[in-house]
Amino acid sequence: MIPLHEAQETVLEGCNLLTPQQVAYTEMTGRVLDQDVVAVEDVPPFRNTAVDGYAVRAIDTEQVPVELVVVDTLAAGAEPKIAVNAGEAIRIMTGAPMPDGADAVVMVEDTERVGETHVRISRSAKVRDGVRDAGSDVCAGETVFVRGTVLNAAGIGVLASVNARTVRAFPRARVALLSTGDELVVDGSPLRIGQIRESNLTMLHSMIAATGCDVINLGVIRDDEAELERVLCEVIERCDAIVTSGGVSMGDFDVVKAVLSKIATMQWMQMAIKPAKPFAFGQLQSSDGRTIPIFGLPGNPVSSLISYELLARPALRKMMGHSENLMRPAIRAVLDSPLKRKQDGKIHFMRVFGEFAEDGRLHVRDSGPQGSHQLASTAMANGLAYVPDGNGLQAGEDVSVYLLG
Repeated sequence: MIPLHEAQETVLEGCNLLTPQQVAYTEMTGRVLDQDVVAVEDVPPFRNTAVDGYAVRAIDTEQVPVELVVVDTLAAGAEPKIAVNAGEAIRIMTGAPMPDGADAVVMVEDTERVGETHVRISRSAKVRDGVRDAGSDVCAGETVFVRGTVLNAAGIGVLASVNARTVRAFPRARVALLSTGDELVVDGSPLRIGQIRESNLTMLHSMIAATGCDVINLGVIRDDEAELERVLCEVIERCDAIVTSGGVSMGDFDVVKAVLSKIATMQWMQMAIKPAKPFAFGQLQSSDGRTIPIFGLPGNPVSSLISYELLARPALRKMMGHSENLMRPAIRAVLDSPLKRKQDGKIHFMRVFGEFAEDGRLHVRDSGPQGSHQLASTAMANGLAYVPDGNGLQAGEDVSVYLLG
């Protein structure tokens, strides 16, 4: 058996960065920038009001209440045509340009309209009250994002605000996903003896998509070596990585192992962890010279989930330009119930459910049965507890937990 960290290093070293490309800002959510983004415009581009109210000269509101003459109304998007002079005010809406002469805005809540021509001000304003200066968010020439930044929804909004219509970024990995097995039923039909319903592909499709990849779901391939080889050789021309489920255990004679051993450079690993001890990693060459990594996940559902989390997911994130936090975040938590295990030379990843308590710490308990086939209890977990070799941990002890989601 090999330590988990050695398997992770092997996988990460065997996966190359994808080639950056020009990406429309609307498609940048979750992607990693391959360039600095420098603003070419001020945001906002002009001095404007932050509130609905009245544009005034602050000096005219020193003594309140005071009545001012309303000389105009300005909506957002309108161009000011009248200046504010002594004793005057302009009704103004949020986002509208500040008129000349005005240096403050009194909120509408602090005013009362008097007839058709006047407004009574009940609160004094100071210079710049309710006013946004040009460039108060972003100044032209400012670097708003550096290379390596992962763009979230707010970041997409910033790109739009500075008119960065396209940026150079790493693409989403196109991941081909498949499983094999004559025993797998996918159409909802009644089960015969020896058959089981497919669940791994459904689960992995969701996990790969959540990683930020585009999934090419090839479905279940029957136990036919020629058909599997044909499918793999075709899909490597239009994908960046391949994930398979099942057929990677020692001693298994499976079409996945038989075909991959023939057409790919593979490493069949036995890791010192439980579940997810068996794992395969390899590489195929496309006709255009690209190296396509292959992640061979075990067939037991929980093993498949954990090996994806610990090995495939970090590698796919690396390929898409992520350089930090490749793994899920880990936190020290306190056990509210024991996590029992037997000494076997392996690290156990036990599924737990955690909640923050009044002491400000994450408290966790096991989410149910821990068998590698017991996906239902895993669905109730929001963390993976790292339990070192030994007899387990007792309630009240600390444990390191990888947070899922």
